Amino acid sequence: MAATSPQDAFEAYAAERLPPAADGAVGKEGRLDATFASVGGETRLVQDYATVPFHLTGGLDHDEAMPDLSTVYLQSPTGAVAQGDRHDLSVTVGEGAQAHVTTGNATKVHGMERNYGRVDVALSVAEDGYLEYLPEPTILHADARYRGETTLSVADGASAIVGEVVVPGRLARDEAFEFERAYTRLQVRGPEGLLFEDATDLHPAERDPRRPGVMGDHDVLGTLYVVGDAASDPLHERVADATTARAGATALPNDAGVMVRALGERAAVSGALDAAWDAARRTLVGAPAPERRKD
Repeated sequence: MAATSPQDAFEAYAAERLPPAADGAVGKEGRLDATFASVGGETRLVQDYATVPFHLTGGLDHDEAMPDLSTVYLQSPTGAVAQGDRHDLSVTVGEGAQAHVTTGNATKVHGMERNYGRVDVALSVAEDGYLEYLPEPTILHADARYRGETTLSVADGASAIVGEVVVPGRLARDEAFEFERAYTRLQVRGPEGLLFEDATDLHPAERDPRRPGVMGDHDVLGTLYVVGDAASDPLHERVADATTARAGATALPNDAGVMVRALGERAAVSGALDAAWDAARRTLVGAPAPERRKD
């Protein structure tokens, strides 16, 4: 019998026992905690803790448009999620602080014979704080089983931009939609409770993601969530003109902000989300986005 929900499916995967790991194996349960605070009017990374496979750079102050913003890169020597991996990330932005968190490379979700890989991300932004959480794309290899759960808590006056790009395989190898299942969900909460929730559940063997009304003829899916005082029309106009991706913007429930979604080739989707990021940043903090985050 088919699972009644994505959560049921992943509970079934979790019951599949993994082969014994080699002596001294590390990295199956990775943990990262990062806390930013405003110190003398500038944002500093005041606390960080990381276990294998994660490493966190120190805060970098190289954003000319936002000199008070601190940028960090989450690094991993493997850059991958394997079967049985459980990774937990926590980012806290204190009152009045401004932070940009990204990854050094794409996250590859490897093929799996048993169990599944899971990444949980907890983001918290205090009053008048600002966070950009914009990791590089997630690439789903053949037979991958992936669950990504992100929670964002925002206080009064706080704002955040959270991005996600999902690539359904190693497209240069003509590997597309050969993964087993991919489920991602974002929950956003304000002082009064839940603001909105958005989930994507892709299970190619059960429901073709390329059917009309889902992804159609497109391969790559990108989403940008702008939480704060932003309007959908300017972002829609910006992304519609930015690239060849099929992209648009819509207002989020409870006046939470705007969601931008894009479909197309990887470069086009990334270009659309970068354009939306720039437009949202100008609205939220009055500064343009840098042309290339990794430069």
